[in-house]
Amino acid sequence: MSETENKENNDSQSKLEELNKLQAERRQHLQELMEKGIDPFGEKYPAENKAQEIKDNFAEFSGQNVSLSGRLMAVRSHGRASFADLQDLSGKIQLYFRQDEVGEEQYEFFQDLDIGDIIGLEGEVFQTNRGEVSVKVTDFTFQTKALRPLPEKFHGLQDKELRYRQRYLDLIVNPEVKETFIKRSEIIKEIRNYLEEQGFLEVETPMMHPIAGGASARPFITHHNALDIDLYLRIAPELYLKRLIVGGLEKVFEINRNFRNEGMSYKHNPEFTMMELYQANADYNDMMELTENMIASVAQKVLGSTTVEYEGQEIDLTTPWRRMTMLEAVEEYTGIDFSAIEEDDKAREAATELGLEIEDSASWGEVLNQVFEDKVEEKLIQPVFIKDYPIEVSPLAKRKDDDDRLTYRFEPFICAREMGNAFTELNNPIEQEKRFAAQVSKRETGDEEAHMMDEDYIRALEYGMPPTGGLGIGIDRLVMLLTDASSIKDVILFPTMRPEK
Repeated sequence: MSETENKENNDSQSKLEELNKLQAERRQHLQELMEKGIDPFGEKYPAENKAQEIKDNFAEFSGQNVSLSGRLMAVRSHGRASFADLQDLSGKIQLYFRQDEVGEEQYEFFQDLDIGDIIGLEGEVFQTNRGEVSVKVTDFTFQTKALRPLPEKFHGLQDKELRYRQRYLDLIVNPEVKETFIKRSEIIKEIRNYLEEQGFLEVETPMMHPIAGGASARPFITHHNALDIDLYLRIAPELYLKRLIVGGLEKVFEINRNFRNEGMSYKHNPEFTMMELYQANADYNDMMELTENMIASVAQKVLGSTTVEYEGQEIDLTTPWRRMTMLEAVEEYTGIDFSAIEEDDKAREAATELGLEIEDSASWGEVLNQVFEDKVEEKLIQPVFIKDYPIEVSPLAKRKDDDDRLTYRFEPFICAREMGNAFTELNNPIEQEKRFAAQVSKRETGDEEAHMMDEDYIRALEYGMPPTGGLGIGIDRLVMLLTDASSIKDVILFPTMRPEK
């Protein structure tokens, strides 16, 4: 073992011993509380105020009595007087304890408290000589004993894996994390508000499916004991939502989890949140307009601006966004005009000249899509709709009238990242059955992400689905953009991770 490794092991052992010592001390404090007849895991406290509310409205609260409940984050004792920082959901505020104000017994009790303990208090709002808004405590009540110490003050909780595993601790000690998840909640609320104002009805569809469908992805499989059948955690709600369009619910949406048994990255988590909507008598042009207006509206409501900064780049969400076909985008960024290429082998040759590895069986549409993904996506920084995708990669989208190799499908891209997916929906049951059959053939040759045959969905289409526009937006990726988060794990409260050893 190297000298560096020895030092790291010794440091880890020292930290563990120190942690065990601090925890033992807190257990002793717990016992002392109980011996004094104080419940260390007590009752609710009638707090009527929040820390930030008092600080933001000092003129109104100055000299007034307030009541707060929160966690002690720091204590600075000075003989018969002490300052402390109390943290609640809204933020921190300074407390001022004086022995002659709360009494000797209560003041001694306060000095025995540990950082992380939760208390309720009453006091008078004032401003210190340094201008800091504070609360002079007149009475306080013990609420909850913290048996583990918080991370030390100056370095905090920086280990990302530990932060994701112990999100509760991350939320306590890193205020910006709390702000991210408050914004996430606000973003979802504003999406709901926007869609409801547009006349959409929020619905719920099954999370366990007898057939995995609605997207190209490898599903998770579970087993229902009573029925003795395998079921799939849903990869998308699409086919159920379109059944509702058939049934006459003309504008529906759902915000809920999807599950895909595939790789993980800074923009992929096995379970993630999607918003999907479907609108009768609409097409993908309507969906583009809805997408840009909704995202711009949400940004304005939550952030106060349609201009956001993401990883040092200024992103302008002001509508309308640019629109490009996939063919136009590929030609602009690679110089190759795939519209002038008809044969599959010529398309493969063109892609090979770009340095791509292409399968010998790849069709024109599959090659076009691969060139786009490998050579174009990374350059799409400002909001843009890429439309008219090849039919091979769009089994649920309506075929274009003027080019049967392409479909009425688009994806919005921002910061080189796909933010969603949308179609003019295929409502021809005969064509849909053929598309499913082609997907089944792919599954039979080993493609675990290909669609299964869904005969009930075909039956639903046979009753007649009106011309329909459909849209899916990845909520996690949208939150990443609007909170300047570099990893999807930063915007999911409890991301999927390996079990702790």
